[in-house]
Formats: sequence, structure tokens, C-alpha cells
Amino acid sequence: MGWIVNPLASPTVVQIHPCPPFLYLEFNFNFESMLMNWDNQYTSTRKPVFAKNIVSTSQPLAAQAGLHMLIHGGNAVDAAIATAITLTIVEPTSNGLGSDAFAIIWDGKELSGINGSGRSPKAWTTEQFNGHTSIPRLGWNSISVPGAVDVWSSLSKRFGRLPFKELFQPAINYAKNGFLISKVLSENWPNPNGGYAEFPEIIKGFCPNGKSLLTGELFNYPDQAKTLERIAESNGQDFYIGEIAEKIIEDSKRHDALMTMDDLANHKSEWVDPISQDYEDIKLHEIPPNGQGLAALIALGILKHLDVKQYPIDSADFIHIQLEAMKLALADAFEYIGDPTSMNINETHLLKESHLKERACLIDMAKACHPKASIFDDHGTVYLTAADEDGMMVSFIQSNYQGFGSGIVIPGTGIAMNNRASGFSLTPGHPNQVDGGKRPFHTIIPGFITKDNQPLMSFGVMGGHMQAQGHVQTTVRMFSFNQNIQAACDAPRWFLSETFELGLEEGISQSVKEDLMKRGHKMLKGNAFFGRGQFILKLKDGYVAASDPRADGYPVGY
Repeated sequence: MGWIVNPLASPTVVQIHPCPPFLYLEFNFNFESMLMNWDNQYTSTRKPVFAKNIVSTSQPLAAQAGLHMLIHGGNAVDAAIATAITLTIVEPTSNGLGSDAFAIIWDGKELSGINGSGRSPKAWTTEQFNGHTSIPRLGWNSISVPGAVDVWSSLSKRFGRLPFKELFQPAINYAKNGFLISKVLSENWPNPNGGYAEFPEIIKGFCPNGKSLLTGELFNYPDQAKTLERIAESNGQDFYIGEIAEKIIEDSKRHDALMTMDDLANHKSEWVDPISQDYEDIKLHEIPPNGQGLAALIALGILKHLDVKQYPIDSADFIHIQLEAMKLALADAFEYIGDPTSMNINETHLLKESHLKERACLIDMAKACHPKASIFDDHGTVYLTAADEDGMMVSFIQSNYQGFGSGIVIPGTGIAMNNRASGFSLTPGHPNQVDGGKRPFHTIIPGFITKDNQPLMSFGVMGGHMQAQGHVQTTVRMFSFNQNIQAACDAPRWFLSETFELGLEEGISQSVKEDLMKRGHKMLKGNAFFGRGQFILKLKDGYVAASDPRADGYPVGY
């Protein structure tokens, strides 16, 4: 019998509950046909976790909150929602109550997706940004309607097993009674004299002693607990039409911003059919635009027409061919992706075999290409995945866009508003050109892989435009080279910047770097961000999960 610490207990009282006995179940999946090499050739601080019910995310306290729901009769959707809610409190450096969210769900029979991205205020116009060289990154003119709360509510209504308000209890406890700051969290905590210095509410709420928090310090935010309680009791409605919504709009008016009660009240998440691309003997599924998941599909579609497996893993050729496919895919993505209502060319055209073959023919193994692109940079995202013994699997991602977001914190609520609207373009006629009532280009993408029309893996690699790159790199490693999910997660990564300059993670040899430079790849002079992945792979009688050592988290299960 296993044991689990109760995340609902106060910090001074530890409650321990026995885990229920394991249940036997039979999956209709021939795992033997896709055996992975369980040796790990890379140095790692993580081991894969095997269990019949499992949660993996970047923050241990949030993973435990999801596991608590599974142990107490919830399903994978309940676990995912509880984890997502808790992440807004215990990892506010990457997401918050003012975030957007996307998810892909296997409900036991079929795959479905939900797009929880918000729209710009209806009163916005393209003309109001005349004279700007880019959309502001901070302040009310960077904010779109937050969609995460409605995603939680919509998922719970359609798939959840536990009462909605029960899913909030771990997060409410941490907001009210506090939690200890972990190492990676402290490294990304805001400096009161840094970029948010002109926003007193964010400094007041997140730097209560006028300084950044250090590893091991206790932090609580009672205003967030009160907000969570109102959201929980109202099934999410208070955020869009109630007292919370009124506080949001009061702050909008205080700053002469254009977001209105109608903007909040009219927000609805959209159920969508995931789009997909075949690769090897699996199929990768992504949320359709306005997200960048299409870029990962295009890159894999290009690589499908090239023999990646002929090149030794981690060699210069192995990296070069992926870089070239990814650059072409990102160039397509930036050129054509926007709010679907504004796109002139849709994903169907970009995933046509004829188009993918044409793009593959552009790749020269001896020379780096430099296609036109201008992709967005953000480091403010969390990813989680959950699976249960009944076969339900959830791939879920949530984001403020950049760190704590816009810098706007709604007084008395602890809601840090996103700055997702800064992902709009100012280019006239572009499908992503800023306008009112429109969804911006989104970098956040949950991934899902099927094999023979059955679920195989829910996964994501958070971190701006590294996400599509991370989906491609880990998929190639696992399904072209049979690396296990932890090894594929640990392996050193490459990173293409907004200008297609190349960053190489430690572990890639100097000789490979020099080879790539000779082919014309320009090395990044600034910092590279290699993402943070979470993976759950379905086995015959359960699951195996991996978590990225680049973050604080780990998988938990029973």
C-alpha cells in the first residue's frame, strides 16, 4: 500500500492517507510493437515514473494537487483542472488567474480540443496603434480577455467527475496559508526595481517586503484565495459577469483602457477538432490556429519526406536537417497564422503533401537557409498532463505569455492579467494584424500522439516559440530513434531565436557546433531558452511519465 501527503492540510499539520489498492485493467494497445530503449545516455536528475494514474507538471505542489483528486475518485480531467488551478498560485512566474489555456483530451473514445484564448477588447482598432513599432508588452494595451477560468469550467462540465469547487481546495490552501518558494521559481521572481517597477499592484502583491523572494521563503497571497473561492462557488461565472468582472473593468476604466463588461461576458471557450500530421507510424495532433501547433506539424511533414534516421543521433547532420525543416515551418506559421476568421490560407493547404514535399526539396544538407520570419518570444507558460486508469488522458497548457504578464494586477484580487495581445502584428493586411474582438497568434500548444487511432502520448514542451521546436525534437527522438521519454526529455536541445539564430544546449559537442557554423548557421549571442517538457506515455497496463530537469517538477502517480 502506498501513501500520499494531503495537499489540503495546513502547513503545520501533515495528514497522510493510504492510497487505494491498484486496479487491474487491460488496454487495447500493442505496446510491444513500439518498444523503447529504457537506457538513458544523458546525465539526468530524473527517473521515469510508472503508474496506472499519473500527473506530471513543472511544480511538485501542483502535481500533488492533481494526484489528490485522482486518489479521491476524480478522473484525469479533474486532476488536470486542479493542477492548473494550483499552478496559478504556486508558479505565478509563468501563469496566473488572468491566463489563457488550451487542452487536448482523450475521453476514452475520441480526441477533442478546447481553445481558451481570449479576444482583444471589441473597441480596439488598428488605428489606435498608429505610430507604434510593436504592440506594447506591458499595461492594459497588451491585455486580451483571460480565458483560463472558462476552460476550467468548460472541461469540468463536459468531462469532470468531482464537484467543481472541490478542485480549488489545494490552490486556496496555498494562497491562504502559503507555500515555500522553489529554486527555479525564485530565479524567475520579479525584481521590484526591474521591468514591473512602474506597476505598484504587482510589487505590492508579489514582493510584499519590497524585494524578490528567495528559495525556501514562505509566500502567501490571501486576495487570491478569496478570488478562487468566488470562482469555485460560481462555477467560473463570477470572473466574467460577477463581482470579479466588475473589479477587472473598474481597473480598466481607471487606466482609461477599453475592455468592457461585454468583452468579459461574451467570452466563451471554443471546442475544436485537433489537426494532425502522420510521422513514422504515429500521428501528432495539435490545436488548430490561432496557435502555433501547425508549425510542429509542418516541420514533421517536411521531415517525413527526408530520411532522418540515416544520420547518427546528436550529429551535426541530425541537428541540421531538423533546423532547416523547423525554420521553413516557422516561416509558414508566422506568415499565415492568426485568428482563423482572418486567415487567407488555412492549415489544410499548409499540410498538403505537395506543399510539404516542395518545402523538403528546399533543404540543402551542406548549407543553412534563412527564410523570412518574425516569431514571438515568451517564457511565461506552464504545461501539465494527466492520465487515469480508465484511459482518459489530458494535455493542458496555460500561460500569461511573458512572466507575470502585463504588469496589471487587479486590486484586491491577486489576478495578474496576461499580455497575450502583444502577440498581435502591426503589419497591414496580415492575418494577425491587431483589431478589436480578435484572437492573437498564440505560442502555447498542447501536444497529443496517437497510434492506430488509439491514444499513445500526451505531452508538451513549454516556452514560447520553443514549444513547436520542442515537439519536433522530442517526437523525432522517440519515434525515429526509439529513445525513451525521459531520455528524449533530458537530451540536449537546439533553439532557434526570433531571427533564426541558433542556440545549442550544453551537451552538444564543440565539433558539432563548428560543423553547423560552417554550414552557415548563425550562433545566438544572447540567452537561449530550451523549454521544459512533461510527458505521459501509455503502456499496456498503465502509463510511464517523464518530467523535465530544467524545471522544479516531477511526475507523481499511484
